[in-house]
Amino acid sequence: MSLIDLLTGNTSNQVAEQAENKFGINRNQVIALLAVATPLIISYLRNKSQDAKEAEALNSALDKDHNGSILNDPSQIEARQAEGGSILDHIFGGQKSTVENQLSQNTGISIDKIGPILAMLAPVVMGYIGQQKQQSNVGAGGLGDLLGGILGNASNQAQSQQSNPLNDILGSVLGNGQAQSSGNPLNDILGSVLGGSGNQQQQGGGLGNILGNIFGK
Repeated sequence: MSLIDLLTGNTSNQVAEQAENKFGINRNQVIALLAVATPLIISYLRNKSQDAKEAEALNSALDKDHNGSILNDPSQIEARQAEGGSILDHIFGGQKSTVENQLSQNTGISIDKIGPILAMLAPVVMGYIGQQKQQSNVGAGGLGDLLGGILGNASNQAQSQQSNPLNDILGSVLGNGQAQSSGNPLNDILGSVLGGSGNQQQQGGGLGNILGNIFGK
């Protein structure tokens, strides 16, 4: 399963459905949030994994708690929300409130609901990474390359799938400026996460610049 498959498939829809039912949030807003937040979480983890101790801690957590079963068991999504909050605290650290504020502003989801929805998402992302880790048979030393590969493959796939319905959702929720930048807002987002300055410049104040600001670019 690719990252695009995760964002457009049954698991993403289950998160969106549960968030919609629990918080009364428009499903498209939730899906847009997932499409932005998932690569952001993976990118933060990739940066952390450059530190040997962080890589060992992440490797241990993946082996112990994130075997990918959550991807096929929607009941885990809400049940593991508290765990997801702790995961986000570690991943974002002191930038957590900044990330949540920026995502709230761009998706239109109120700040009091952004955190709980992200907490539902975090164990799903960790489960996906754990599944990819098992399939690739890598240890702590290979996590940085694994995570970078996940993002790079997603960017390539998004670029080749101009008709992906996720692009229409992102364009409508995040604003026409981003949708017009390349005709593929998901690819713009992934390019921004991966450090594509060209994408950020094209968006003219769109989400790419927001992500760039979060990363300090």
